[in-house]
Amino acid sequence: MAKFNPFTKKNWIFIRQYILITIGLFMYAAAWKGFLLPHQITGGGVTGIGAIVYYATGIPIFITYFVINALLIAVALRIIGFQFSLRTIYGVAMITLFFAVLPQAEPGTFVAPNDNFMACLLGGLISGTGLGIVFLNNGSSGGTDIIAKIVNKYYNITLGRILLYCDVLIICSSYFFEFGTIEKIVYGLTNMAISNLAIDMVINGVRQSVQFFIFSKEYEQIANRINTEVHRGVTILDGTGWYSQQPVKVITVIARKNESSMIFRIVKEIDPDAFVSQSSVIAVYGKGFDVIKSK
Repeated sequence: MAKFNPFTKKNWIFIRQYILITIGLFMYAAAWKGFLLPHQITGGGVTGIGAIVYYATGIPIFITYFVINALLIAVALRIIGFQFSLRTIYGVAMITLFFAVLPQAEPGTFVAPNDNFMACLLGGLISGTGLGIVFLNNGSSGGTDIIAKIVNKYYNITLGRILLYCDVLIICSSYFFEFGTIEKIVYGLTNMAISNLAIDMVINGVRQSVQFFIFSKEYEQIANRINTEVHRGVTILDGTGWYSQQPVKVITVIARKNESSMIFRIVKEIDPDAFVSQSSVIAVYGKGFDVIKSK
């Protein structure tokens, strides 16, 4: 009977994802506790609703956040699937814990007491970066993230754009409360825009792909090492050098942008005189990349 090995590649990827999800959720909660709540800046999502309730009634944000998400998780279980729902439950539990445990900073702790714009800017950047890390690892912070994931599952719309539509209504609703002003709404919308921009930058920055054309007499060695070390598919094309009128082999590879340095290193070690062309591609769909989505 085979023994269970917790250090297999599959298990390590699973553990690594949950570690990164936890880090992203901590960044998100810390941004709210350190910058947004002390300056009464409203955001989007269930956290934004919790912030509005907190400003209006004094009920701690983690209570509202947990209650609303408990209802939304039931939707995720049915539509998105158990794996995402499990990560959503984990995300909701961790953020609730972070909101309950992390102390709320006093105005002026990190930025000047009256510098709402800087608090809005830093809070949006940190929270958006945290959510981007969570989404990259198939996690969720709950709330409108569930709605965003549902839409993104069937349509090729960025997560940040979906969240934008949901969050505008929540932020603008703060105007009907005693603390709500046009200025607060503007800060809330600014925070939302910065956060969603950070989400898209994190996700698209990691998923950006490049295409290589490599001309080398040592094409077999280069192709083999790209296959085994970078774990990317390689296609060998037949070509003809028009000046020399000699047949040549052309290696074509599509990889993530962060894998480019590994491919250049392999080519340089095997054939420093190789001719290499690298170009960016808008999108790549198929095994190892993104899934084709259509209506």
